[in-house]
Amino acid sequence: MRIAFTSLFAFILSGFAGGLVAQLLAVATHAQEEYILVFMASALVTICVTIVFFIAQLFSNASAIINWLALCAIVLFALIGLSLIGWTFSQPVDKRQWGGDLPVVAGIVLPNLATVLVHWLFVRRRLRRGLIEAQVGA
Repeated sequence: MRIAFTSLFAFILSGFAGGLVAQLLAVATHAQEEYILVFMASALVTICVTIVFFIAQLFSNASAIINWLALCAIVLFALIGLSLIGWTFSQPVDKRQWGGDLPVVAGIVLPNLATVLVHWLFVRRRLRRGLIEAQVGA
C-alpha cells in the first residue's frame, strides 16, 4: 500500500510541477496554440515516469534502480533538447524561425525535467523513510 500511495502522491506532485513550469514558460514566451504539444508531452511524461518508478519500487534494490532511472531520464531529456536545438540550427538561414522554435523546445524539455526531478526526489525520500522504519522495527 505504501508503494501505491507514494506513486500516487508523486504523480500528483510531479504533474503539478511539470504543468507549473510549462505554464510559466507559456506566459513568459507569449505562447499560442503550439504549447498544446508541450502540455500533452508533460502529461504523457508524468504518466510514464509514474509507471516506471512504480515498477522500480517493487525491486529489492529499489534505491539504486530509482537513482539510475532518474539519471537516465534526465540524460534522455537533455539529449532530446540538444537534438531539437541542433535541428533548429541546422535549418537553412532563410527558413529559421528562432522566435517560434526555441520556446517550444524549451517547453518540451524543461517541464519534463522538472517532472522527473520532483518525482525522483519524492520517491527517493519516501523510499529512504520506509527503509529506516523497517530497520528500526526489525
